[in-house]
Amino acid sequence: MVLSRFLAAILAGFLLASGPVLADDVQKIDQQYRTGDLTGALERVELYLAKNPKEAQARFLRGLILADLDRIDEAIEVMSGLTEDYPELPEPYNNVAVLHASQGRYQAATHALEAAIRAHPNYATAHENLGDLHAKLASIAYEKALALDSKNTTAQTKLSLIRKLLEQAAGQRAAAKPPTAAPKAVPESGQPAPAR
Repeated sequence: MVLSRFLAAILAGFLLASGPVLADDVQKIDQQYRTGDLTGALERVELYLAKNPKEAQARFLRGLILADLDRIDEAIEVMSGLTEDYPELPEPYNNVAVLHASQGRYQAATHALEAAIRAHPNYATAHENLGDLHAKLASIAYEKALALDSKNTTAQTKLSLIRKLLEQAAGQRAAAKPPTAAPKAVPESGQPAPAR
């Protein structure tokens, strides 16, 4: 799972809704983040949030930075806070799901994706991620079936097909990834892609 190509669109949407000074500050932090200076970007966003604690786009960006720093529980807390303050936005729910999935908490990931879909029924990323999550759960079940009965050719065939599908999806995501700092919130293939 890699961080999705939607960061620019989401941040742009947030930035357009805010004033020019606010947009400039958050854009500078985003630029620092995209160049791979995660520690510097985190310091800068935290200073910014100390003065503007409710500012949504900066909070979202902080969550992305924390995820890329592998501070997953903190990133979940940030994104969960956004879902509470902005329940109509599907992207924070989607990112909560991705972060939970990265930790193997698939039920929590499923609930978060379902919440994203309730918030925005036409949010294609959440639907795709839910499908990826179901495929991951299916592969786990087939692996368990094979551990119990290694001669089960039906389970072997199904597992092979799902693995091939998940590998292809991971390859497509990697090819579509924008040329920015490589996010590492969820490295395992077959997992949902976070919104950015």
